[in-house]
Amino acid sequence: MTGVAGVRFAAVTNPGGRRSRLFADAVRAAGLPPVVEIPWRALAGGDVPVVAAGALVRIDSPDGDPEVDRLLRGDVEPVAHGEIRPGAAWYAGFTGALNRLGGRLGGRLGGSGVPLSDPDAVAVMFDKRRCHAVLEAAGVPVPAALPPVTGYVDLRERMRAAGFGRVFVKPPHGSSASGVIALETAGARLVATTSVEVADGRLYNSLTVRRYTDEATVAFVVDRLGPLHVERWFPKAGHGGRTVDLRVVVVAGRPTHVVVRASRHPMTNLHLGARRGDPAAVRAAAGEENWRAAMETCARAAALFPGCLMVGVDLMFAPGWRRHAVAEVNAFGDLLPGLVNEHGRDTYAEQVHAALAGWGRGTAVGSEGRAGADRVVPCST
Repeated sequence: MTGVAGVRFAAVTNPGGRRSRLFADAVRAAGLPPVVEIPWRALAGGDVPVVAAGALVRIDSPDGDPEVDRLLRGDVEPVAHGEIRPGAAWYAGFTGALNRLGGRLGGRLGGSGVPLSDPDAVAVMFDKRRCHAVLEAAGVPVPAALPPVTGYVDLRERMRAAGFGRVFVKPPHGSSASGVIALETAGARLVATTSVEVADGRLYNSLTVRRYTDEATVAFVVDRLGPLHVERWFPKAGHGGRTVDLRVVVVAGRPTHVVVRASRHPMTNLHLGARRGDPAAVRAAAGEENWRAAMETCARAAALFPGCLMVGVDLMFAPGWRRHAVAEVNAFGDLLPGLVNEHGRDTYAEQVHAALAGWGRGTAVGSEGRAGADRVVPCST
């Protein structure tokens, strides 16, 4: 590892949160000075942080702090705990904050810190419609998508016109499956699988995945969520009696960590009851050729955001393992506590290692460079 002397990390973060602690631990383990924390509350409230020249600046997720959420939305009162609201106002506040940060890091407002994630790229990844279009235009395999959908009637009409009987309905600016609906239709019958709970005329995130079969309820949920991104349902491969997909963390252009998410329902998010599967067993089931092709796709997807040290890619294999597609690309997809690679580094330590090896400062990332599928580092849980 080179270039350690004089390196200082800063992070736009929620101080005291899990992400903040895990990154601070990785920096400390590398023998570096403590991370300079830039609170999201300050940035969301309109402050423009002063960043020391040459500091490597991590942009962390603003989630988990209701005050940050309120400031980004521009609300007078905080949103009730767990309540889901249309994300346009939040996204406008989020991108505004990123623009302020980018102005500072770009030197336009003084200071010359080096962002470990390009603010403009982060904004694209947080808009599922724009991100899907970027991936599709580059030839990265993704599920087919409908034009933007405004509500339930529009959704059903567009599904019929496209011949889609099963779709995933996604708020364009959501995360962690918030507001996502796996919708299956057959004539007048329908089943909507989602973590959305309807209570007193409002929508809430829930840790319980439920099924709605009443069309009026489904229509109410879809209409309340606002403009939506809708993708054709991509059937996922099964392993060990569960549906599986992968979260692949790409650091400095190289897939370094893989977690298998195994679920008994269409939602594979770990906080919704999915469990971590065995990457080696899934790799063996897929076969080396299919696995390498999938990892290469993840590297290609991440390469579309070259200003980002880390990108989390959600990848789906189809039954039979020969086909795959990218479901999501995540700017903050590295919160995978306990997942280490063959070098003993978790996702945060891997990013610190890559940054110290020269990423973001105009030099090669050690001798590794941008890897192909044969360079995927095995992981253990």
